[in-house]
Amino acid sequence: MPSAAALLAILCLQFSGPVLVAQDGERPGGSEAGPTRGPNLIIIFCDDMGYADIGPFGAEGYQTPHLDRMARDGMKFTDFYVGRSFCSPSRAALMTGCIPTRVGIGGNFGPKSMTGLNPDEMTMAEVLKQTGYTTACFGKWHLGHLPKFLPTNQGFDVFFGLPYSNDMWPFHPGVSHLPMEQRLKRWPHLPLYEGVDVINPKVMPEDQVHLTTRIFDLAAEFVEDHCDEPFFIYLPSPQPHVPLFVSEKWGGKTERGLFGDVISEIDSGVGQLLEVLERHGIDENTCLIFTSDNGPWLAYGDHAGSAKPLREGKGTNFEGGFRVPCLMRWPGRIPAGSVCREVAGTIDLLPTFAGLAGAALPDKKIDGKNIADLMFGKPGAKTPHEVFYHYDGGNRLMALRHGKWKLMFAQSYNSPIPGKGGRPGKAERKKMELSLFDLERDIGETTNVADKYPEVVERLKQYAQLIRNDLGEGNEAGPQRRPIGRL
Repeated sequence: MPSAAALLAILCLQFSGPVLVAQDGERPGGSEAGPTRGPNLIIIFCDDMGYADIGPFGAEGYQTPHLDRMARDGMKFTDFYVGRSFCSPSRAALMTGCIPTRVGIGGNFGPKSMTGLNPDEMTMAEVLKQTGYTTACFGKWHLGHLPKFLPTNQGFDVFFGLPYSNDMWPFHPGVSHLPMEQRLKRWPHLPLYEGVDVINPKVMPEDQVHLTTRIFDLAAEFVEDHCDEPFFIYLPSPQPHVPLFVSEKWGGKTERGLFGDVISEIDSGVGQLLEVLERHGIDENTCLIFTSDNGPWLAYGDHAGSAKPLREGKGTNFEGGFRVPCLMRWPGRIPAGSVCREVAGTIDLLPTFAGLAGAALPDKKIDGKNIADLMFGKPGAKTPHEVFYHYDGGNRLMALRHGKWKLMFAQSYNSPIPGKGGRPGKAERKKMELSLFDLERDIGETTNVADKYPEVVERLKQYAQLIRNDLGEGNEAGPQRRPIGRL
């Protein structure tokens, strides 16, 4: 077991900015000395898509031919984690490269929130703009809806989409039985934004039907308009978060029903982007990443996805909540048909993109690491993470992974009884004791082996104490926890 001093040294290394260099010592995007163009970067970030919801990860009842192609052309990450198992904190992790608790974000923002991602934080878009990238966000933001928190004030040149989740509106199933006047007291009308301007103050169901098509069309148009310069597109799809909506073209097309139809339309959008990249001859200078913000919202039953073979889903600290499907494609750079089984996550994309673009990292401490060696299939490449942490919405450390081991502290959680037809089922409140799982032998977290390996439990508890010293616990902020954005 490492000493306290050794553990402290590991943690300091863990959270210091990684040294970012391009492969072979070259500036990314070219082989000659001097300024060169960085690669185009695209992230498709689905909402509530589970581990088994796309073909390369075992989807059933529908086909995802374009995502299957991404897997054939690129790399499948089997152990890829988000920052938290629900929306806003997960997005904060992606945008900042930080554990959400480090940037002060515990829970979800809503239409009455007066807070958001602190503008003092440096987002992925702001990092890339340092080296001349044009940036765009199409889809669901969910990091604060007030003007100072919106994407165009956080590094994006263009924003079109929703400020928060598509169920935060007066048609929410929890209020749908009430008169509209009473519904609006709980959930105001859902607005649609362009930049900081509201272009539709009352998004209706018929508007959401066409939203997926619209955001992929805009992304494709952005590629058309900016194919001669480096660009970054962040496409946080509002789907398949409930309520599910699909265009007429894709409705009723799959055996799985509405959920399968929704995924098929998203897959079609991926194909649309692949086509426009190839048509403009920039396919081999574009890194395309497809992943999700957290696991499936299992309470919605037939309107929810699947995390098989993982345990539970969204809102929990089990693998089904935090581990998500991830595909990365970059012809000529990412090995075709490859699989990465090393631990990585959304917090790693900011420092990795910075390295690829030749951009400086934020001055403030981040938690992500440059995973270019993993992406490019460098022989012998290992995860840069000594330990990976999972916090809950109350900023309490609930679990951590170290190698094959996952330690979960004693906690309660909701295990859903699935609903039907777009209405959630009830949840059974369960308790669990401190548990240790061997994820290599037991990916479904079925067997607690804490009693069998007490020395492993003790070692992981020491890692836990070190991060608590850094970030604090619950309402007690540590010295490295930064404030949330406020008016």
